[in-house]
Amino acid sequence: MKSESTFEWLGAMLGEAIRTIVAALKNVFGGFGEAISEFSSGLAEALGMSPTLFNFALLVLGLLLLYAGVRALISRSFVGAILWFILAVLLLGGLIGESGTMA
Repeated sequence: MKSESTFEWLGAMLGEAIRTIVAALKNVFGGFGEAISEFSSGLAEALGMSPTLFNFALLVLGLLLLYAGVRALISRSFVGAILWFILAVLLLGGLIGESGTMA
C-alpha cells in the first residue's frame, strides 16, 4: 500500500513539473507571436501597405535591391547603381503608395 502512494506522489509531482514547463513555454511563445503580429501591423500601417505575407516578401525584395544599389555604388559602378536604384524605387514605390500624409 505504501509503494502505491509513493508512486502516485511521484507521478503527481512529475505531472505538475511538466504542466509548469508547458505553461511557461506557452506564455513565452504566445507573447513572442503577439509581439511579431503587432510589429508587422505597425510596420505595415506606417508604410501604408496591407500586412500580408506577400507584401512583406516584396518589401524584403525591394530592400535587397536597394542594398545591391549601394554595393554597386561602393564598387564605383555608377550605371549599375542607378539601375538597381530604379528597380528598387519602382518596386517599393508601387508597394508603399502615397496614401499616408505626414502632419
